[in-house]
Amino acid sequence: MAGRKALNSAINKFCFAIDRGGTFTDIYARCPGGKVRVMKLLSEDPSNYPDAPREGIRRILEEETGKSMPAKEPLDTSLIEWIRMGTTVATNALLERKGEPTALAITKGFKDLLYIGNQSRPKIFDLEIVTPDVLYEEIIEVQERLILQQDKCQLEKNNLRAVTGITGEKLDVWQEIDKEQLRKDFQKVLDKGIKSLAVVLLHSYTFDGHENEVGNLAKEMGFTHVSLSSHVMPMVRAVPRGYTACADAYLTPHIKRYVTSFASGFQNELEGCRVLFMQSDGGLTPMQKFNGSRAILSGPAGGVVGYAVTTYKKESNLPVIGFDMGGTSTDVSRFDGQYEHVFETTTAGVTIQAPQLDINTVAAGGGSMLMFRSGLFVVGPESAGAHPGPTCYRKGGPLCVTDANLVLGRILPDYFPKIFGPNEDQALDKEATHAAFEKLAREVNEFLSSQPEGAHKDAMSVEEVAMGFIRVANESMCRPIRALTQAKGHDTSKHVLACFGGAGGQHACAIARSLGMSMVFIHRYAGILSAFGMALADVVHEAQEPCALEYKSGSFQSIDERIEAMRKQCIEELEKEGFPRTHIEAEPFLHLRYQGTDCALMCSASSDEYKADANSCQHGNFEKAFTDKYKREFGFTISGRPIIVDDIRVRGTGKTYFDDNDEIKASGRPPTIEKVIKCYFEDGGMLDTSLYLLDELSCDHVIQGPAILIEKNSTILVEPNCRASITSHGDVKIQIGSGKIKTIDTELDTIQLSIFSHRFMSIAEQMGRILQRTAISTNIKERLDFSCAMFGPDGGLVANAPHIPVHLGAMQETVQYQMTALGDDLHEGDVILTNHPSAGGSHLPDFTVITPVFYKGADRPVFFVASRGHHADIGGTTPGSMPPNSKSLHDEGAVFKTFKVVENGIYQEEALIEQLMAPGKRPGNSGTRNLHDNLADVRAQVAANQKGINLITELIDIYTLEVVQAYMAHIQHHADIAVRDMLKEIGRRTKERTGTTKLSAVDYIDDGSPLVLNIDIDVTEGTAVFDFTGTGPEVYGNLNAPRAVTMSALIYCLRCMIGHDVPLNQGCLKPVTAIVPKGCFLNPSDGAAVVGGNVLTSQRIVDVVLKAFAVCAASQGCMNVTTFGAHDLGYCETVAGGAGAGPTWDGRSGVHSNMTNTRITDPEILERRYPVVLRRFELNAGTGGNGLYRGGNGVIREMLFRRPLTLSILSERRAFRPYGMKGGEPGKAGKNYLIYNDGRVVNLGGKTSVDVQAGDVFQLQTPGGGGYGVAEGEIDPSQPASKKRKYDAVASHHYQEKGSVYAYRLAQEQA
Repeated sequence: MAGRKALNSAINKFCFAIDRGGTFTDIYARCPGGKVRVMKLLSEDPSNYPDAPREGIRRILEEETGKSMPAKEPLDTSLIEWIRMGTTVATNALLERKGEPTALAITKGFKDLLYIGNQSRPKIFDLEIVTPDVLYEEIIEVQERLILQQDKCQLEKNNLRAVTGITGEKLDVWQEIDKEQLRKDFQKVLDKGIKSLAVVLLHSYTFDGHENEVGNLAKEMGFTHVSLSSHVMPMVRAVPRGYTACADAYLTPHIKRYVTSFASGFQNELEGCRVLFMQSDGGLTPMQKFNGSRAILSGPAGGVVGYAVTTYKKESNLPVIGFDMGGTSTDVSRFDGQYEHVFETTTAGVTIQAPQLDINTVAAGGGSMLMFRSGLFVVGPESAGAHPGPTCYRKGGPLCVTDANLVLGRILPDYFPKIFGPNEDQALDKEATHAAFEKLAREVNEFLSSQPEGAHKDAMSVEEVAMGFIRVANESMCRPIRALTQAKGHDTSKHVLACFGGAGGQHACAIARSLGMSMVFIHRYAGILSAFGMALADVVHEAQEPCALEYKSGSFQSIDERIEAMRKQCIEELEKEGFPRTHIEAEPFLHLRYQGTDCALMCSASSDEYKADANSCQHGNFEKAFTDKYKREFGFTISGRPIIVDDIRVRGTGKTYFDDNDEIKASGRPPTIEKVIKCYFEDGGMLDTSLYLLDELSCDHVIQGPAILIEKNSTILVEPNCRASITSHGDVKIQIGSGKIKTIDTELDTIQLSIFSHRFMSIAEQMGRILQRTAISTNIKERLDFSCAMFGPDGGLVANAPHIPVHLGAMQETVQYQMTALGDDLHEGDVILTNHPSAGGSHLPDFTVITPVFYKGADRPVFFVASRGHHADIGGTTPGSMPPNSKSLHDEGAVFKTFKVVENGIYQEEALIEQLMAPGKRPGNSGTRNLHDNLADVRAQVAANQKGINLITELIDIYTLEVVQAYMAHIQHHADIAVRDMLKEIGRRTKERTGTTKLSAVDYIDDGSPLVLNIDIDVTEGTAVFDFTGTGPEVYGNLNAPRAVTMSALIYCLRCMIGHDVPLNQGCLKPVTAIVPKGCFLNPSDGAAVVGGNVLTSQRIVDVVLKAFAVCAASQGCMNVTTFGAHDLGYCETVAGGAGAGPTWDGRSGVHSNMTNTRITDPEILERRYPVVLRRFELNAGTGGNGLYRGGNGVIREMLFRRPLTLSILSERRAFRPYGMKGGEPGKAGKNYLIYNDGRVVNLGGKTSVDVQAGDVFQLQTPGGGGYGVAEGEIDPSQPASKKRKYDAVASHHYQEKGSVYAYRLAQEQA
């Protein structure tokens, strides 16, 4: 039974809602008669109980019934109506790699597909590339192959069996399953004791026949758990679907064991008692259906349901931002009447394809570590975790956010659980925290006194230092909240902040004020809201199928029939769970995208505005729902473009109707002040602060800040100028006052420096969001190949985002060139477009749009903003404007040196079109082949710049022009200090090792041209000269690199060697003098071809810098740019290779390195959209250099062409191998082979363009990485270099980022 009737009857029995978290287990219990009990236990306490949820149930039952219930006896379930639980069991198993031993069965030729993944690395500045280990232990290659039929395919078919997939797509069976071989392979795996299997066959999302055959054989032979990717999540894209199947096979048996263990603590193993588990999508599911791929966010999902149900449209009509700050993580999410789901997320390095609430983990919570680094206050991302925890936990931990709150009087040890110290019975250690802050304050003050302007400043007190860290922590949490809301086109300030979790109440007022919000809402169960959310949640059953139909009248009948079949399935399943039909809703969704784009949106047409009409299917006007959502998120729609249905989904919901809105009575008297304490605030210092016990407050109480409200599980800080009131249900509503703007002068304030650093980066990020929303091309909108930046009045870079390596620092030269070129001819209303290499450009497809900013009548620009985006085609000799054989700049497309695309506020569209088409006037060349997208994207870049102008102008209005410009200079100065500190340290280490601070290296590009570098480090001043004298002359080809690319490579290398975050701006290069002789191929003439310099020579510059510093062996040193096309299509990809080994690590195999981090197209998408068959994509064993630590292996990638095309390849390291270091051997060189359909094999060389025919095969072998150190003994080259490891974030104490904001940033860094 369920629904309203069942829950009313539950008054006579106990109902339990439980959140089993990483540190604590929270329990909400509704007892017979309506009494509520709340309990918090340690999740792991083996000396006292084996399972925390069961123990909590036992204690409450025993205390409430008065009956003895011994801990070791099964509990009486006749007293229990239902148990609802969220658990981190799946997440912890994933993080710690403690799931079920699993094997992977995958299509032959793709055994390393999930190891390679999308070939990008998670942290672009880490020389040691650490990626999470795969979840499987054994691989079985299944000899089978399905190929999608294509109309223009010219390959011979030879009586192949044809099948039709569920999407309507037709496929040819190129190879039937070799069951005899498969049986042998399965037996070998079973003999090793592995009983769980994931099956991932290409194109099984549409045709599951082969996977079913493999699964049936596996079960027949004795595998106890089989996860078929086509059943776990039938969505196109083999890699994320494969990860999801592996996660399911790895986690589901582990979860089943936990569920069985939990049930064994009850009589009859909970038979007759309704036990539901929370899924990642915010819906409950019966215990027996709870599985691994949908359990990742089981705990946090309860919190989202909790605040959504208790806050939305309760005290305000505004949408809600959920802010869940605990001891080890901070999660933010959004609710506006519907749960916001994402369908692909990465957790602990594993990409899961399944509906999940968009919960963004953005910080480490109270455990975020505090550091003072090169003059900057830094909070996180490192976390002290639960062990050792902050300093005050008495375990020798570092200073953290919790410590800062303790020192400031915002956490009171007397009201905090006494669970610390060796016997776990002591209070928080305020003395140790204060002593640690005194030491840190001395460090801060020593730095300040060493600065020229700091000698006359007063020393900072412990409280001022702690307050500084709190302000920086708050600002660092505001950044992702802005990103989360603005990404979808919402105004951040027009939200309510719903705060929960143990630590959130201490920061809520400050964060809401910073974001412009006027209200904070804190539920009375905020300390256990995830558990309470389990009680409020509905039971959900979902059905989903892939589709490939166009949304048009001819498809409506098929779409309606499939929706109706899935609706019936969902309703039937929920009726089996006891829900009456009146309590069941079934909502259909279509996953829609414009043809030719990758940006699919999951759309519902259930609201009244999308009712079905004559031009829609029966279940609603999904086209209008899609175009409205697209316009809100991206600012425009694409009229006339067909809309494709990727998936059909129905979400069935069994409504719970749980009611816990008991009203509290008014007291009729003023609130009782427990005591008055001293608490430190930014505005006013130490203030008398009234302390109240929340349980003693009534709905007629209004409390003026400053005040502290204490509740058993959390502390709420009501700041000055804020007012808290208690609602009729006992919740806390805080009205946020405006607060005083702190007066800041132009002198350096190290706290304000950190805050301005976040603000400036946030502005660059928000510019990027506008650019992505308003651009139209795939490159900018979906691949996110762009950067946005702001510059000081001298054109010096202040902040840029994202950190695409080849853009780092490069735009600074672009802006400064225009300042010199235009001089006094820069006016308000002007916008400049440029892409010329000698004007600071990287290569011609990268268009930079620069806007000078004039503030209130100033006659000179007070700052500049700019955006650089990669345009897919700007003309030239080949489609894509990246010709492998270009000999001059004009072969590569349209050229803009100094072009006013907007003059005096007037958009110069005719002149822009003329310039874009100009390359077509040259023989053998073409004007742009994509004029519409060029024009739209340039407009989007202008709009992004305007957003930056508006945001910086707001800052100036608050702080004054002089202060904002002063802090632009201060931030550049900080980067200067950080790089100087790094150069001093490197110089000292180098001198100890070699006796000198003069370093040198030489390497050669494949045509034999030398790349020479001499470095002279001044250890005293922390400066260095990078001298490229001796480098070969400009080449007759396109490996010439603009000077801006060389500078970007230097900034990239310096940031890698610093090893921690620093603002990447003009200051980074101030201690560095770069000598790049004019006329060499790193500083070529104006007309030199440069397209290969941007993608290849940039890699080699990094190689030679790292070689000079001897920090690691060479990585593959190449991007392996592969393009193919014809008059009607074009495709480009870069391909991974081996990473170099280092002094303590093996190089990663099959990954991008150095200046590139681009993702590769999924095999199923590649074969669906382009006339190729991917025959192989796997590691090339033995290509990494041997050594004490081995270089990573390159890959083999084979593409079979299905029709005549032109193939182009642009690659390096085909002649000169990636060097080893300290006695390590070099990696193997790469190879490019064309295998003609008659069997003839031809070596294409490193750079060429060739016509191919149907049946020809291109085989790419990418270079391996160099080894490090002299090898000890024999090494088996067939074994990969990487070692087994847990997810690296656990080892390095970083919080586990997740959610759409994290996914967006990763996508930017992988553009």
